[in-house]
Amino acid sequence: MAAFETGVVLARQDLAAWAEKVHAEGRTIAFTNGCFDIIHRGHLESLKIAAAAADELVVALNSDASVAELKGEGRPILPEEDRAALIAALKPVSAVTIFNEPTPLQCIVHLRPDALVKGAEYKEEDIVGAREVKSWGGEIVRVPMVEGWSTSQIIKAIQKLS
Repeated sequence: MAAFETGVVLARQDLAAWAEKVHAEGRTIAFTNGCFDIIHRGHLESLKIAAAAADELVVALNSDASVAELKGEGRPILPEEDRAALIAALKPVSAVTIFNEPTPLQCIVHLRPDALVKGAEYKEEDIVGAREVKSWGGEIVRVPMVEGWSTSQIIKAIQKLS
């Protein structure tokens, strides 16, 4: 059970202080990030594995502008405030923060996680923040994708029904 209340959405300026408190208590932090536009089973499985990598799990969400830049017109489906609230309410998640930059590197540096968790489709050398996390003794955890579950596939299936 997390030492902190779940459902916490942290502003960037609060992230470092939160992490310092967690580390001062001798607890570890895992970090993962993504758009999490439509929550599905693949996300849940990934978050469970990410949460198992440390005592606390922080999820950094791409902002609406960042999602639109990455995914194109019509995305995100859900606004960032809704996505943050949904992710923060999930049992494996200790805290959520939103980032607007092209990558979550600034969040990672502020947080200094003990584990950086990303999908296995990424090579370790391509994972943003991997070098930094390893420099302070952290580990990189690559999570296998759940076959058949992607937000893009779900959106295409919904569009076919229209």
